[in-house]
Amino acid sequence: MPYGIPGIPMVSPDDGPIPPVPLQQPQNLFRFGEQTIWSSYFFPGVSTLASTQNRLFSTPVGQVGQGYTRSLSIAETNLKQGGMVPSGVAYDVFGIAAEFSLASAATDVAGTTAGDPVDTAAEIAQLTACIHNGVLSWDFTQTQVDICPMILAGAGGGAFGAVAQNAAGANSGNMNNGNGSIWMYRKHPVALPGSSTFSIVLRFGSRARANAAPDNAFEVRTTLLGYYKNVIEIG
Repeated sequence: MPYGIPGIPMVSPDDGPIPPVPLQQPQNLFRFGEQTIWSSYFFPGVSTLASTQNRLFSTPVGQVGQGYTRSLSIAETNLKQGGMVPSGVAYDVFGIAAEFSLASAATDVAGTTAGDPVDTAAEIAQLTACIHNGVLSWDFTQTQVDICPMILAGAGGGAFGAVAQNAAGANSGNMNNGNGSIWMYRKHPVALPGSSTFSIVLRFGSRARANAAPDNAFEVRTTLLGYYKNVIEIG
């Protein structure tokens, strides 16, 4: 097709008939993008992990649940409605991350903080017990689908980092589970239709180490990486 003004095609008799113009206006538009959704679970300092099932993505921001005794903030979750994909939004999950974070006390009380360094033998034992014995699974109402052991997910890959001790015996440094890459669905992402109900369950095997005094609490934050498609009604 010849061009008169750059970028604007001219109609030529040799091009055939002009394509017809649609008689109806479009009824909706689609908006695409990438977004993460995350949710956390709090494990007190005195708690049994073995053979437990701990449900994530069930408590929205501003409410209490998932092991916490205070309301969840934006660091713990960004869910607006527990266990549901927002209406009108389809969400395809292509990656999952799981992060271990140590708390500053044994319970979730005022003043308890998260993200403290993992730099003692007992704290490293907490970390390895969690990521070695934990398994992530999708939970769709009556159907559970295993994803992977936690050691492969998220900031997975096993304990990673370095700890040094000075002459006075004080430790400095940090250990975490950030050595491995996130769990990826390489060919077929998990499709979550709008308004669908879902959760992820963190299950522990029967040989998981108990979290006993004087151990501090810890939390596990699971993040979904995915694409969303939002339907915008215009007609």
